[in-house]
Amino acid sequence: MSEHPSDLARRTMPGELVPVVRGEFPGLFVTFEGGDGSGKSTQAELLEQWVATRGREVLRTREPGGSDVGLEIRELVLHHRGDIDPRAEALLYAADRAHHIATKVRPALERGDVVIQDRYLDSSVAYQGAGRVLDPREVRALSLWATAGLLPDLTVLLDLDESVARGRLDAAKKRFDRLEAEAADFHARVRAGFLALAADEPDRFLVVDASLPVDEIAERIRARVAGLL
Repeated sequence: MSEHPSDLARRTMPGELVPVVRGEFPGLFVTFEGGDGSGKSTQAELLEQWVATRGREVLRTREPGGSDVGLEIRELVLHHRGDIDPRAEALLYAADRAHHIATKVRPALERGDVVIQDRYLDSSVAYQGAGRVLDPREVRALSLWATAGLLPDLTVLLDLDESVARGRLDAAKKRFDRLEAEAADFHARVRAGFLALAADEPDRFLVVDASLPVDEIAERIRARVAGLL
């Protein structure tokens, strides 16, 4: 008997293999998560503009592709024409993440900058763990090892029904990458995975209905970030 997607995604480590690092830097680490078409890039840009008006240095970045090495990995994992084994896919994302955190994110946090990032390790747990039906605990442990345990101070989850998200992507008339092109059941598992993560770590996650007006979403995010600056 197969597991329900939410049950599969909710399996968590009883204890982390790598000590978690959170809130130990002068800077602030904010990540945006959610399915494709949920509006992460738009909200990340709006938050970047708002934080800059408050006199803080901002690094806005993304995964995969937030570094020179990451750009090459991004092209491979998102646009490779053939199949990629799920474990190999998870390892490629972890490799990108390791280099990106070591060369871009940690130095910025040590300087006291605000890092605003489109996708982080929660995407791997949702996409490769729940979506690809790998063990989410193993995927999380891999990412924590790759990043020396770094967790965001705040993770904004833009939650949107997968059919609505697909409609947005279709309306944009963009060429789908490997993950965007997956079937509806894959994206349903991914959404369940994200929601399970948010339920397990409510102090880290801010879950926002991504069907709300853009300005209302931005205001909710600013209200939460203001208390962390």
